[in-house]
Amino acid sequence: MLSQAGGGPASGRSVVLRPPSLYASAILSGFLLDAAWPWPFTLFAARPAGGALAIAGLVLFAAAIREMRAARTPVPGNRPTTVIVRTGPFRFSRNPIYLAFSLLHFGVALWAGSWWLITTLIVNVTFIAVMVVPREERYLEARFGSTYVGYKSSVRRWL
Repeated sequence: MLSQAGGGPASGRSVVLRPPSLYASAILSGFLLDAAWPWPFTLFAARPAGGALAIAGLVLFAAAIREMRAARTPVPGNRPTTVIVRTGPFRFSRNPIYLAFSLLHFGVALWAGSWWLITTLIVNVTFIAVMVVPREERYLEARFGSTYVGYKSSVRRWL
């Protein structure tokens, strides 16, 4: 189910740091920290679990992108959202793409056995949750009004 824009701000979302870049930077930082000051862990089945989580993240990402494209709303955060997507993974999470990136990051951390990657994931998810998501929600509420508020009240932010 989709909800069309009914007025409000027509310009694109004001995005300074794009989440894909934030996640890529966090993963790179984790690897660089691990190379400089190794902080490994060993857990039974961490590599297979990490691989499975990374694949799950990629599948979730592809599903979310597919739904957004089917709805004909842009994926990049610097272009105006045209509809509220309520199908596919958006039925369960208002932010399935961030969830997908987080699963991918966590999977890579487990696969690599790196506490630094776990640490950079925690820092990054905290930043996304405190700085990025509230800003996006303000934009969507201003653009879609009660339609977005209804969606927001019926679907969890992450899971």
